[in-house]
Amino acid sequence: MSVPDPKAAAVARAQFNDLGPKGAAPAGQEMNLNVILDVAVTLSLEVGRARMAIRELLQLAPGAIVELDRVATEPLDVLVNGVRIARGEVVVVNDKFGIRLTDVVSATERMEQAR
Repeated sequence: MSVPDPKAAAVARAQFNDLGPKGAAPAGQEMNLNVILDVAVTLSLEVGRARMAIRELLQLAPGAIVELDRVATEPLDVLVNGVRIARGEVVVVNDKFGIRLTDVVSATERMEQAR
């Protein structure tokens, strides 16, 4: 296998379009969001959290109760890829669990949480 001569290789600086607000769609036009509509994300609900030592974790058995840090009347957090986007309450729809959104985080707050 031959090793290419680095001095003979044509090297050029990569050029990218601006991804900031100026690189967005021109004023009065919408960005084409169709390109991301099929991207899969993970939606999860967080009931609460608990902190415990590994010793306690290893002692868990069927029937054990783990006390969480959230009061039973508090709404659940709705997370998309680990970022809270809403809060809501558990409902039952056709014998399956669901969630009724009671509060949706503003787009500005979501962007700040994602950073």
